[in-house]
Amino acid sequence: MSDKVGVAVIGVGGAVATTAIAGIEMIKAGSNDLSGLPLADRNVDGMSAYSDLEFGGWDLAEGDLGSCAMRHGVLSENDLQDGASSLRGMKAWPAVGSKAHCANIDGNNRMASGHRAAVEQIREDLDQFKQDRGLDRMVVINLASTEKMPDSDETSLASLDAFESGLDADDPAISPAMLYAYAAIGAGTPYANFTPSMAADVVPLAQLAADENVAVAGKDGKTGQTFLKTVIAPALRDRALHVDGWFSTNILGNSDGLALDDPKSLASKLDTKGSVLDDILGYKVEDHIIMIHYYRPRGDDKEAWDNVDLTGFMGQKMQLKLNFLCKDSILAAPLAVEIARCLDLAAKRGQGGVREELSLFFKAPQMANGKAPEHAFDKQQAMLDHWLIEGGEKG
Repeated sequence: MSDKVGVAVIGVGGAVATTAIAGIEMIKAGSNDLSGLPLADRNVDGMSAYSDLEFGGWDLAEGDLGSCAMRHGVLSENDLQDGASSLRGMKAWPAVGSKAHCANIDGNNRMASGHRAAVEQIREDLDQFKQDRGLDRMVVINLASTEKMPDSDETSLASLDAFESGLDADDPAISPAMLYAYAAIGAGTPYANFTPSMAADVVPLAQLAADENVAVAGKDGKTGQTFLKTVIAPALRDRALHVDGWFSTNILGNSDGLALDDPKSLASKLDTKGSVLDDILGYKVEDHIIMIHYYRPRGDDKEAWDNVDLTGFMGQKMQLKLNFLCKDSILAAPLAVEIARCLDLAAKRGQGGVREELSLFFKAPQMANGKAPEHAFDKQQAMLDHWLIEGGEKG
């Protein structure tokens, strides 16, 4: 009999989460195939099946997940009748919210205030989830909206002892994302950060994950424009085509776009998107410009447009132009599912701490011991393939 794996989602009422849940529920019902799931063709010993996954989670939004999904405009009414009807019966657990950390996203479905109280409630929710669904294991994945970056001199983020003191003092430097990560890691539950928000990558939480041997991975899911950058930039480098400038712009109208309409949240996103190119090419692209615009009529139909200026043999100039029109959540949801399955596999193998093998899923891969991340997609894919098949280190 297969093990049941619970996926507890922060932001479970969001477009990515409801799309992921609907897709898996439709697979269980036989009304969806495995298209678009990157690891569907891998036969990895010990990895949970898609039908083994059970979903729950937290969100500030009230109402059932079916209503949330319809509001996002990714799923149709037919989807919610054709295998994904269970979303109508699912409601989010009260969530931690903070307008100070995410100015444009709010809701009334809140848990009690206070850091310690929130951590206790998150762990109680996980225990209840496990009991109610008869789960064998769980993972937590952050699919919530982007929070602002913390200040560099925040005392509570300097060490685990300082973080514990900050929790006691309800230090505002400790964000909701960090509270969820702390609660999950402390409860021995693997945690992934699909957002640009600071969470398990802050010093005290990375230390806690290593000390407790709990698998963590992040951050910021690599879905569209940056995914293509990490595929194309290595090829330009290897063909000695010098990148003089790379102009990237995005328009989207979903809740992610609304969150990024706040300059402080936007700064977090631009930080993770902007670090990739120079690392791959080995030199600084002086005119690397990234713009993200909230454009409500577009909804989840994101458009990413890139112009790349190049210099080749004999100093000749040329250009490369890319236009990617995509469903933001249709790209992101399968990655979230695969990350959950990989983290559960790491837990089964007894492999805790930062799981660098999952780097290809993220724009800013979290690394252990201050190492620089690998951004080139082909090398990231090789790293993941090796880990899936060979198993990596033990214990």
